Amino acid sequence: MLIKLSSKGQLVIPQTIRESLALEAGDQLMIEVIERQIVLKPIKERSPLDWLFGRFENSSMLDELEQEHRDEVHASPLSA
Repeated sequence: MLIKLSSKGQLVIPQTIRESLALEAGDQLMIEVIERQIVLKPIKERSPLDWLFGRFENSSMLDELEQEHRDEVHASPLSA
């Protein structure tokens, strides 16, 4: 696939490549020169919160944690 460098040194990554790599606006790419070739590597940094989002959907985990906390508070010597 042939692409053209703009007068400002910019290039456009073709849509088919962006889609195949799931690249979106704002994504970061690492650029390196290896043996006179330009290599672009997508950097997909996700926050831990993004990773957790929706992971425990339909789970009783919150109920279990709340019950565990109540049990601990009730068993504490300070609660007497």
